[in-house]
Amino acid sequence: MTSATPFFPVPTSDRPGATVALTGGLVRPVSGPDIESGTVLVVDGVIAAVGPVGEVEIPDGVTRIDTTGQVVVPGFVESHAHLGVSEEGRGWAGNDVNEMTGPNQAGVRAIDAIDIDEEGFRDALAGGVTTAVIKPGSGNPIGGQTVAIKTWGGRTVDEQVISDAVSVKSALGENPKRVYGEQKVTPSTRLGVAKIIREAFVAAQNYAAKRDHAAAEGKPFERDVTMEALASVLDGTLAWDQHSHRHDDLATAVRLADEFGYRLVLNHGTEAHKIADVLAERDIPVIYGPMITSRSKVEIVDRATPHLAQIANAGVRVAITTDHPVVPINLLVLQASLAVKDGLDPETALRALTTNPAEFLRLDERVGALEVGRDGDVVVWSGDPLDTTAHVERTLIAGREVYTREGGVVERAERFAG
Repeated sequence: MTSATPFFPVPTSDRPGATVALTGGLVRPVSGPDIESGTVLVVDGVIAAVGPVGEVEIPDGVTRIDTTGQVVVPGFVESHAHLGVSEEGRGWAGNDVNEMTGPNQAGVRAIDAIDIDEEGFRDALAGGVTTAVIKPGSGNPIGGQTVAIKTWGGRTVDEQVISDAVSVKSALGENPKRVYGEQKVTPSTRLGVAKIIREAFVAAQNYAAKRDHAAAEGKPFERDVTMEALASVLDGTLAWDQHSHRHDDLATAVRLADEFGYRLVLNHGTEAHKIADVLAERDIPVIYGPMITSRSKVEIVDRATPHLAQIANAGVRVAITTDHPVVPINLLVLQASLAVKDGLDPETALRALTTNPAEFLRLDERVGALEVGRDGDVVVWSGDPLDTTAHVERTLIAGREVYTREGGVVERAERFAG
């Protein structure tokens, strides 16, 4: 089962990727220096070489794509989305984002509710997003397990999986206290939310001790999917993705992580600028956003795009999220552009869309950079991606062209041809 499986990148599909060479454009690997006139060679879906034109040997018969005058970057990583589990325009029938029948839902898995034909996946390709980490919502103190998938290419969601051992989603603040407060049950306050999380981890510690003792004694043991997931957070297999906006909730997130020793990734971080030095000292990363939203509730009244630059300048590693469908996923790069306008360093902005989220969630063996050995997820832009006038010209996943500006998305019948 997922929670008992150590992280190891699994194949996106049992079908090999394509072999292709993109040559002539400005190549921005992100993990290394820019190459003014470069080549990215993808062989069987994996990057085989990245270098200047003339220095990368392209085998005979390989399809070549001329990117002269264009910019070649890795596919973007959306590290906090509800793509396919909160389906746009489908009302309650397409809303599977929160299992709000109990405050601890660590046993549920986002993968079991993803509709890969939801329109948002097509939007992702048009916005240069090739990887999405799909998460349950924030209605519960403990929402469930996340999954990292490619945004196109499978007959089923399982063939798009990058890793099903990523994290467990948790929420502090207004959402869980409102959901359960309206039912007049625990948790109805921030105190109660923290209590639910503490009790869950104490129970998971006891469970893991009994399980391990039974294994050492060679005795049978009754497994529990909820406890297994939490035990995998405690042993470091899964990260703890903590929804938190206000500075006091962020401090609670840090306090709980200190108590139980798990790998914390903060999500949203609206007021992270207020304790940025604390987060930097502890090297706690922040997946920041969404940024193009109204101040619709108390805990985000301090939302402001310049805060991202403040957080990053303090030394905190940052990623950027749309929280799709809160902000459409194709606008991920626009949020980065607006952050640059408000003071974020452009190189940091590009890393916040690529290498940083891949590293936070241990996906960097597969995605996040144009680097030998990583997946051939490559996006060709008409210009600098952070320039709001630039367009995605073509998107490739595992070397397969899945979107072009002229032709749109390669649809289901076509994506398996050949």
